[in-house]
Amino acid sequence: MAKLNYSMLMSIDGYVADDHGNFDWAAPGEDVHTFVNDLMRPAGTYLYGRRMYEVLVAWETAHTFADQRPFIQDFARIWQGVDKIVFSKTLAKVSSAWTRIERDFDPEAVRQMKAAAGRDITVGGPDLARQVMKAGLLDEYHLFVTPVIVCGGNRALPDGCRVKLELLGECRFASGVVYIHYRSGT
Repeated sequence: MAKLNYSMLMSIDGYVADDHGNFDWAAPGEDVHTFVNDLMRPAGTYLYGRRMYEVLVAWETAHTFADQRPFIQDFARIWQGVDKIVFSKTLAKVSSAWTRIERDFDPEAVRQMKAAAGRDITVGGPDLARQVMKAGLLDEYHLFVTPVIVCGGNRALPDGCRVKLELLGECRFASGVVYIHYRSGT
């Protein structure tokens, strides 16, 4: 059975974007980006909410810009080669290959997807991750804590949910970013 993982860059106070929707403070440097590339490489499917998909769909063409550094081009190739499912009631069409829209989040369908998948599945976006987490479907958390406090905005983790976690590893980067890897406990 595939694992369902949540991977997210967040502020030290737990936000993925500030109260104005800005997340430029989370842009990873080469070392963090390369680490993320290696983390995302084995995944076979990405699950997104509409907003996260609309941010990340830029990777569909990022490799075409000649001035992109190799680690950026690498992530673009990784992103383009993975199946993507966007959960949205409002998105009219997708703008990337290997992508489909699901109008409703169905925990049982995701459970069946995990059981049938040959490669891990990654959830991108805090709103969808909240639904997946509350359904008890998340297996691992890959959190990149950025050394900034934004004092409000879109939270990386939901309120009203308690999950016991087991620490699997951590990594510190020169920029002050700390990677924390947890497995859902029992």
